[in-house]
Amino acid sequence: MNRRRRPSWSSARPPTGGASWTGTRDPCGRTRLAKAIVVAAPSSGSGKTLITLGLLRAFRNAGVRVAAAKVGPDYIDPRFHEAATGRACYNLDPWAMNASQIKGLAGALARDADLVIIEGVMGLFDGPRGAKGSTADLAVMLGLPVIFTLDCRHQAQSAAALVHGFYSYNKDLELAGVILNRTASERHELLLREALGEQVLMALRNDETLAWPSRHLGLVQAQENKDLDAFIEAAALRVNHKPALERILDLARPLHGSEGAPVLPPLAQSVAVARDDAFSFIYRHLLDGWRRQGASLSFFSPLADEAPDPEAEAVFLPGGYPELHAGRIAGNRRFLDGLRSHSGTVYGECGGYMVLGESLIDSKGMAHGMAGLLPLVTSFAKRKLHLGYRQLEPLTDGPWSAKLMAHEFHYSTLVSEGQADRLFGARDAAGNPLENMGLRRGKVMGSYAHVIAGAP
Repeated sequence: MNRRRRPSWSSARPPTGGASWTGTRDPCGRTRLAKAIVVAAPSSGSGKTLITLGLLRAFRNAGVRVAAAKVGPDYIDPRFHEAATGRACYNLDPWAMNASQIKGLAGALARDADLVIIEGVMGLFDGPRGAKGSTADLAVMLGLPVIFTLDCRHQAQSAAALVHGFYSYNKDLELAGVILNRTASERHELLLREALGEQVLMALRNDETLAWPSRHLGLVQAQENKDLDAFIEAAALRVNHKPALERILDLARPLHGSEGAPVLPPLAQSVAVARDDAFSFIYRHLLDGWRRQGASLSFFSPLADEAPDPEAEAVFLPGGYPELHAGRIAGNRRFLDGLRSHSGTVYGECGGYMVLGESLIDSKGMAHGMAGLLPLVTSFAKRKLHLGYRQLEPLTDGPWSAKLMAHEFHYSTLVSEGQADRLFGARDAAGNPLENMGLRRGKVMGSYAHVIAGAP
């Protein structure tokens, strides 16, 4: 009778007992690098976001100065990470960014940190067709090991074959350990541990009470729930196994960041940025990068009927959920009048682009008047998913003259567009041509695309 073979693994060292010290210098006084590790899964829905949040808060509670990053273009998960750590979270996108840009952002995260935990996107090897962009690509680029989060519902010993397949798929990748998620019982856990061996870091029982509500673009935003901190503490308690946490610290590798190249030039040297529950899809790496390039930023809330700073050279309306607040935005005259009278560049993307239009039709079919600065009408009543990476080529003079890397993700549709200059030529992730995107009229411009970075 053939014995079942356990998956083979990279030669990770066993815990040394000395992995839990913190500080920017080692016990001999030498400057040291922050360490980092990647949390990934076979697919979306495996529980990696909840486990990442728990690990971030558990390490923070233990006195480890922990920071977070998110692979890919996601806006929502990074805000949860920031709530868990009290530190900035950056997106690291191996499709949209080159190695210099990624290592520059990684270096910024690692300053004054002991540990950086990077949450993956979708499944470990999922990404754009024919291009780099997966969690595995990011881990290999930075030379970091991967912790594999495995949803164990509906399987036991078969999990070993699944993990072995992921390990064997890319020999450049170091799969360092497994977290068993949603186990059903002690017997279920025992079967899994026997099949997977010593590389199991911890096993977590299924807990239906630890669930976060979602809507059409993902999880309900972090700032919308007053119980967020209690939720994160509960997630931390669930993963607070000291031997496992010490082992994760030991498995983590030094994060070799750098000064890096600027990710994207600022819109102007002074920028007024809309920021509230309707305009919250803002990449932190862009704002911090603009500051590092000498730009000054001010913030205003359209939902609170605040106007942008009239002295700012540019106004940025990011994406978010204006369709959930369309009636309120339409009635906020101070905001709309301030936007219309602004003398500088006004740039909107996705939800911000919709607000620059003539009207926005909500999910009930009711039209709400918007700023009227661009000749477009958008509708959330006629929903259609638009999703994918975009390569953008500016067609007119504007704040950015070089190619841009962006992402499109929305359900609203264009009902009508009037006469105006097109803003961008567009291609998909593989370079296939798409219809030109966005509109420009004078100093007012925008599109449905979320700009991530300047072209690598």
